[in-house]
Amino acid sequence: MPNNVVNIIGAGLAGSEAALYLAARGVKVNLYEAKPLWFSPAHSKPDFAEIVCSNSLKSTVATTASGTLKNELDILGCRLLGFARKVSVPAGSALAVDRDGFSALVTEAVREQPNITVIDKIVTEIDTDDLTIVCAGPVCHDRLAQSLRAITGEQSLHFFDAAAPIITAECVDYTSAFFGARYGKGEDDYLNCPMTKDEYLQFYNALVTAERAVDKVGGVFEGCMPVEVMAARGEDALRFGPLRPVGFRDAGGGKRPYAVLQLRRENAEGTLFNLVGFQTNLKFGEQKRVFSLIPALKNIEIVRYGVMHRNTFVNAPRALNADLRLKAAPNVFVAGQLCGVEGYVESIAAGLLAAVNAHRLLVGKATVVPPENTVLGALMKYITTPNADFQPMNANFGILPMIDGVKKTERKQAYYDRSDACMRDWIKNIDF
Repeated sequence: MPNNVVNIIGAGLAGSEAALYLAARGVKVNLYEAKPLWFSPAHSKPDFAEIVCSNSLKSTVATTASGTLKNELDILGCRLLGFARKVSVPAGSALAVDRDGFSALVTEAVREQPNITVIDKIVTEIDTDDLTIVCAGPVCHDRLAQSLRAITGEQSLHFFDAAAPIITAECVDYTSAFFGARYGKGEDDYLNCPMTKDEYLQFYNALVTAERAVDKVGGVFEGCMPVEVMAARGEDALRFGPLRPVGFRDAGGGKRPYAVLQLRRENAEGTLFNLVGFQTNLKFGEQKRVFSLIPALKNIEIVRYGVMHRNTFVNAPRALNADLRLKAAPNVFVAGQLCGVEGYVESIAAGLLAAVNAHRLLVGKATVVPPENTVLGALMKYITTPNADFQPMNANFGILPMIDGVKKTERKQAYYDRSDACMRDWIKNIDF
């Protein structure tokens, strides 16, 4: 194993976080990035840490699993969360970012770090003799995926993932929309597009009969389901999902709407909005036709259409140890969504943990995993525990050990408090 050198494949969220962690500790990093030589179906810009789906890094509230995980990452010294906060856009209690601004900050930090050498290369083979962190993302190059499959002896699993359209702010009919948050919680950061029952049914019928870009889609991930697939489950499926009307006031007279589409600012200037929860696989022309049936979007101008792509991830329970090293190749770590976590912050967390353990190997220490009373530790346990039907997992309190003797109304705060204490004790005990 080369002395004090780590190869990182992929400069996405996990790879960038890992590279910055290692470089700050004097480790020489070779960061291999396929862009701009090759772009996956989900990527279009050359900067690092490109955000390709929703621009939300989810909730910052302590009593949510996402907020708890963010706190754990802050304790660990995560860099990318700091960049995200610098370019955040109004989104209530969620941490949403200006995509271009975020990527620009990450790219600048990586390129200015003297211990990081960025190498533009399409990596197709993984050298198992070198200390390597594979963070090539869920839409990695096919030949790299083949190399990973050859090492693990497993066929990588996959699911189809989708992104929502982005529209111009000026195309919205503001006489048919209102700013506000559900139940009045937070600032009026979302632009709400209400529908009456007749308007919803017209939209619904057009949506379920619209032509899709891919006729047959298997293995759709429940956490990022195309809106048309969800709608096909029943007439009210969307009203219990992204279009749920509860908790809203209608600026046009105080009557609760039948269904509500929320728009979230896409950039700091507020000139773009994304359609919250509207990941789609409809053909481009169909997206414009169907979504224009929502009254506030009758003049819709789509600047980035929704797309669907195949996401690849390893069969983590069989292929990975909890420290994120491949069982078949202990010099190789797999991080980011490729390791079986789902979500931006979860991907950053996996990249950071892989970097922590790569650094420990370099200095002659044993690898470590956070305690399962932390969200990060529980995620690592979940993805590496035997599971015949393994699917990627988001941060959630359901994977944490239960806390006995705590009222249900106080349980989420108790999870946060326990996680905070456990993570702080852990880094002291491992000489972090």
